Amino acid sequence: MRVFLVDDHPLFRQALAETVHGIEGAIEVAEFETLAAVRSALAEDAEVALIMLDLKLPDSNGVTGLLSLKALFPQVPIAIVSAADDPETIKTAIACGAAGFVPKSADVEELSAAVETLLKGEQWFTKGTPLAAGTALTPAQAKVLDAVRRGLMNKQIAYELGISERTVKFHLHTVFRKLGAQTRAQLVALAVEGASSP
Repeated sequence: MRVFLVDDHPLFRQALAETVHGIEGAIEVAEFETLAAVRSALAEDAEVALIMLDLKLPDSNGVTGLLSLKALFPQVPIAIVSAADDPETIKTAIACGAAGFVPKSADVEELSAAVETLLKGEQWFTKGTPLAAGTALTPAQAKVLDAVRRGLMNKQIAYELGISERTVKFHLHTVFRKLGAQTRAQLVALAVEGASSP
């Protein structure tokens, strides 16, 4: 069983790695500082039990990293570990496919409980998080949102994903509703906001 820890703060990665090993010593832990590095590792072998992902990395900000990884590797569970733990950020992470959300302020007991729960294939969100049924984006919707974030228009998205423009519009309508956005600009803003904390 392998767990990927993606955070550009070495001390926090070390503490997280110790927590994971405390749960099960046989777990193989790999540490990464950038989104590009973890993406390369997943391209070689995507058999990973869990990715613990920070929202703010040198090459990623907000849920853009989560979106990017879910678009490429939808089967890999990804939990967010972040200092930005306001309700809007958590809601957006859930909608974008996060399997869990653990604030960096969590104590060792909560962190251990979260990792143990996530490794069992269950979800974990910090206490008090409103989990509305059906809010998570499907893999197809996540791919469309990622394409919008990259500035592609509907015709370009349709070509890239091999679907019709009508299907793109259908997915976009659902994404707008789930994220509570009115315009494409708001969608992009939701993907990158909430990650200004260290």
